[in-house]
Amino acid sequence: MQTVSQNRSHGGTQGVYRHASAVTGTDMTFAVFVPDHAPGTKLPVVWYLSGLTCTHANVMEKGEYRAACAKHGIILIAPDTSPRGDDVPDAEGEYDFGKGAGFYLDATQEPWAQHYRMRSYIEDELPALIAQHFPADMARQGVTGHSMGGHGALTIALRNPDRFRSVSAFSPICAPSRVPWGEKAFSRYLGDDRTAWAQHDAVALIEAGARLPDLLVDQGSADNFLEEQLGTPLLVAACEAAGIPATIRMQEGYDHSYFFISTFMADHVAWHAKRLA
Repeated sequence: MQTVSQNRSHGGTQGVYRHASAVTGTDMTFAVFVPDHAPGTKLPVVWYLSGLTCTHANVMEKGEYRAACAKHGIILIAPDTSPRGDDVPDAEGEYDFGKGAGFYLDATQEPWAQHYRMRSYIEDELPALIAQHFPADMARQGVTGHSMGGHGALTIALRNPDRFRSVSAFSPICAPSRVPWGEKAFSRYLGDDRTAWAQHDAVALIEAGARLPDLLVDQGSADNFLEEQLGTPLLVAACEAAGIPATIRMQEGYDHSYFFISTFMADHVAWHAKRLA
């Protein structure tokens, strides 16, 4: 693992790191904020999964999480959204597919299958690296994310109920099998068999019996993607039918941007901290 940069911030260290991933077959970059702590102390972890077009840098530069993480003693990890590199296939001119749009799944279709393996990277390879190199208490993990990353946070948590104590999301793609973003990505990464898509659809997973202990979601009412792409009412209905305690807040006047995310980030960090204590 290579240290790309480290900076003092809010009584902690904001680092950016790079390593050779055996899962994606590429170099992968990720960001980690570690609050100051007593020697030998293990700190709880919150994963933040970013959305379409993003890298680790978007939340690191605009998310405004460090003061809250330092206050509550939380490590925040921000992986990339897809594999990168000259040998990685891309869809030129398509912001919602290819590089920057890995959708946190393991592709099965060519030419995507070799490198686009973000599910295995986030669920297996990167956690092992974090446990090895950082003072992380891997028995106390939470996950959150935005948009495509909100989809990733929900689905990864639903598939791994023993790993995550807390789950939240900002403007998640709740039912990707039923919206244009997800239909485009899933058909090309996974093929036309919609039964394979269900493992990557939070609403479908809940309807099939997967459960969360509880859930916090913030969604802006002025989000231009709300009606066509995000499917928030479907998540509300699925949680109600399944008896999942879900706080799904419609935030009046907020859009899909980091102005929205940064406004409520401290709320989410505190919410996770309470459940990871």
